Amino acid sequence: MNVGLLAQVACILEVTARKPGNVHRFADFPGDAHYLDFLLSAAAIAGPIERASDVGVGGTVLAAVEATRNVVRTNTNLGMILLIVPLACVPKGIPLRDGVSDILARLTVDDARSVYRAIRLAKPGGLGSADAQDVANEPSATLLEVMRIAADRDLVARQYVTRFEDVFEIAVPALLDGRGESALCQNEGLEGRIIDAFVTMLAARPDTLIARKRGVDVAEEASRRASIALASGDLDALDAWLREDGHARNPGATADLIAAALFAALRDGTIALPRPVGEWPLHVS
Repeated sequence: MNVGLLAQVACILEVTARKPGNVHRFADFPGDAHYLDFLLSAAAIAGPIERASDVGVGGTVLAAVEATRNVVRTNTNLGMILLIVPLACVPKGIPLRDGVSDILARLTVDDARSVYRAIRLAKPGGLGSADAQDVANEPSATLLEVMRIAADRDLVARQYVTRFEDVFEIAVPALLDGRGESALCQNEGLEGRIIDAFVTMLAARPDTLIARKRGVDVAEEASRRASIALASGDLDALDAWLREDGHARNPGATADLIAAALFAALRDGTIALPRPVGEWPLHVS
């Protein structure tokens, strides 16, 4: 199956799962983002990502953001695109973690320029400014060097610097171990594992989108509450707290990492397609 379709499927799976504090098929962000926006965005990026190995990281990120802007008016997927594109550039037959290291090492200043244009077009919330290599200006460093500057305050940038450490060492194992099917959310099948991976990641790494919007203390509180949810198996309190304050506590960076983990699992064949009948549960009110 081609990487563009895998990227589309990964993003659809991520947004459809009933993750606490996020948009999903039974919860929207009124006046901001609708579940349909994420489905349209997932469809839009399939074509650009399919051409990633020929176009390169920067050009593909920009093309995917431009395609998204043709169908939605809000930023739904910049972080997902930034994470999935380097993985999609890895040649077939090469393990993703080994291959992405080479992709990251070959990033250029031109890649950074294209990504800066994409970021300005996407207009992510809570972006702020930086003392060096600010996205409002033209970069003079490679994309990897730029990401290194931002790695301590942005989970997506951190993946570039650590060879996707959090994706491969936290998110993917949590996605595949099946713990969420019973201990956490009591959902059957893949949705339970996606929710489990999301809460596991949030507990392990304070969400940097929350930190940008509401401060580091609030992001750390979100992680503390995620740890409680993992131990208790009760997601309701976590979900309610994350949705307060006009959904400014939305763990968007965490969701981006889960989308990347789903792409990795699909690409490696760990999550099988076609989807087995009955694997995804019906909504339980």
